[in-house]
This record gives sequence, structure tokens and C-alpha cells, in this order.
Amino acid sequence: MNAPQFTTALPTAAPHPDLLAAGAVRDLPATGVQSHAANLTTLADGRLACVWFGGTQEGLSDICVWFSTLTPGASAWSPPVRLSHDSARSEQNPILFTAPDGRLWLIHTAQRAGHQDTAVVRCRTSTDGGATWDEPRDLLPGSGLFVRQPPLVRADGAWLLPVFRCRALPGLRWSGDDDDSVLFISHDQGATWTVREVPHSLGAVHMNVVPGSQGPDHLLAFYRSRWADWVYRSESHDGGETWSAPQPTPVPNNNSSVQVVRLASGRLALVCNPVSAAHATDRRVSLYDEIESEDDAANPLPEAGAANAGGRRLAFWGAPRAPMALLLSDDDGLSWPMRRDVETGDGYCLTNNSAEQRNRELSYPSVHQGPDGRLQLAYTWHRQHIRHVVCDEAWAATLPADAGLPLPTQD
Repeated sequence: MNAPQFTTALPTAAPHPDLLAAGAVRDLPATGVQSHAANLTTLADGRLACVWFGGTQEGLSDICVWFSTLTPGASAWSPPVRLSHDSARSEQNPILFTAPDGRLWLIHTAQRAGHQDTAVVRCRTSTDGGATWDEPRDLLPGSGLFVRQPPLVRADGAWLLPVFRCRALPGLRWSGDDDDSVLFISHDQGATWTVREVPHSLGAVHMNVVPGSQGPDHLLAFYRSRWADWVYRSESHDGGETWSAPQPTPVPNNNSSVQVVRLASGRLALVCNPVSAAHATDRRVSLYDEIESEDDAANPLPEAGAANAGGRRLAFWGAPRAPMALLLSDDDGLSWPMRRDVETGDGYCLTNNSAEQRNRELSYPSVHQGPDGRLQLAYTWHRQHIRHVVCDEAWAATLPADAGLPLPTQD
């Protein structure tokens, strides 16, 4: 059987026939007209939990965090429960983290309108598996901070929380052009944090830290690219205290989220849209070019495709967000020779408009290996709801990836 090819021209989304035949595709209940940015984990009692953000449209103040669970053996997810309530901010990118003491943490961002440079990172915790929660509070000092990936607990018990910094270029509204990554480290269960820089990480965001294969101090990180070129990768050999500069992998990236997890087999699993700006027929100015707030007139958006006065690159928005693919690696993410397209479609994302159902992206995936070894995937379906897919590692491992994947080159 031939490897699936990159696809950017299908009129409608289509899950893989194997998954449909196995009854492995189900949708979570919608929460308003828009749902986006799912994250999965297994709770202590065995339930699969998912958080995402939903409301009218990303960046508007009715966007908040939602939580649902799937009991083992159940055919449907529980009715969603709202976990955030700030009526003045758009609350986004939720993640779940079970701490070593059993406490369940919700971590998410909260920003004013489309200004990610105003975002703060907040949290709340639960001691009963999400039935009740304490009051929300700011987790990290400062603003312009964003999260997407869950913390990793280091061998010595320290918590490693990857963060990307959102900064607007002088005189312009935020558009992702000056974003980079840092790692926050806590030795007191999240009470205080220190920051470790990721050198030369401009444009490399959504840092995802996973264990490496060369001992407990070896860590790997994978990144989304604001330039919509490649998934990037860096390493640490001292438990995250210092990092190599992110380098491109052979996997294309479209300036949309990716997630990587270390499997029990030792492989890495990556979920992403393996397309790039090279696959785009058009681009948009910014992620938030459809919404404005009162102070936006004084800070315009950059022109699409232009470089600012300093000659810097600007973030590329609008590359197709499809297919949704699962890739596997046996060499710590240097190569990804196994691939399955979980769902295909044209991935149209030149608008975030869910009310008129104009967006057709398959994006922002989460991948999690459950206690039974199966892979649990969740991702955005056309920004209308979250789709949940279950598959076996062997299903992806049997199919070699497209041999035509080019090796990346540095600009």
C-alpha cells in the first residue's frame, strides 16, 4: 500500500476508512459555535479527560475553557463543564496535568481581545478528579506568556513548563513575529519558578518537552514554526537547564500546533499537519485579523508577506491546516519514517469564522497513550467541535512515510 500523499484540495473532511470501520471516531459535544485547542490526559480513576476552549470566536471575551471526560467502556463523552469565567478576557490553550501528589491541574491563558502579548498564565487545581476546583489564580509572573504543552516532571521532582513569549513589534499589533520559547522550572510544586532561555528560538513556539533516550538528563523539545516551514527540534543534556538552538526536522509545519509524546515502545509519536507555506495558495495578515478592540487603531497589523523596517521575517498565517497526520520516530525525532493520515481535507483556515462554518481546519492535535496502550487523539474539526480518534501504534507503524519528504535547509 502506498504512503498517503500531502493533500490540500479535498472539498470535505474524511476520516481514514480504517478508523471509521472500527468505530474509532467520535465527536465531543460542541460548546457554542467554536471549539478549539484540545488537550488529553488520563485521570487517576481511568477516565480520559479533555479540555479545550470554546465560545463565539478565538480572541472574543466569551471564549472560555471546557472540560469533559470519557469513562472506560462508555460510548459518549460527558456533558462539558465550563472551568473559566473571566468575562473581560479570551481564555485559551488549556492543558491538564496530574501532579505527583495526585492533584489535577488546569493551566491556561487569558488575554485581552486578539492581543496575545497581554496574555497571563492561570491555573486551578482539583483534588477529586475534576468534580470540584479551587479558585483560579495567576501561575506565572508577568504577561505576554502563552502555554500549549503540559509540564514534564524531571527525575529530581522539578516541574518543567514550556512557555512561549508573545511580543508585538514596535508600532504594530501582535502577530507572532517576535515570539520565542523559554522553559519555566519549579522546585516547589508550582509555587515559584525560574526561567531558562532557549537560544535562537525566535519563531519556534509551542515547545513540547519529552524524555530523550540517553538517560534521565536527556530531554528533547519540538516546536511549531511561526515561519510555516518545518517542525523544529532541540535537545538538553542537563535536565532542561540549557538547550541547543532549535533545528528543522524533515516534517513540514504550517504555523499550527503539533504535539509529541514518548510511547511505551520507546518510539515518539507526533501529531500535526505536515504541510507548510509552500503548500499555501494565499495567506492572511494575522490570526486575529477579523476582530478589533478599541485600541487597535493605534497599532495596525503588518501587511501580509511584508518584512518590517528592520528586515525581519513576519509570521506566516493561512497555510492549510490539513491533513491531520500521525507520525512515528525510532531515532528521537531526527526522522519520521512512519505516517498515517488520520483525516484529510482542504484545511481552509483563512478565516476563524465558525458561525458561518467557513473554516475547515483539522488542527491543534493532542496525542496521549492510555493505560491500555492505545493512542488517543483529539483535534479541532472545522473549529466547530473537538474530534476524538482511537488507534493502535501498529496501525501507524505499518505504513512508511512519503519517501519524498525533503531534508530541511536553513535560510
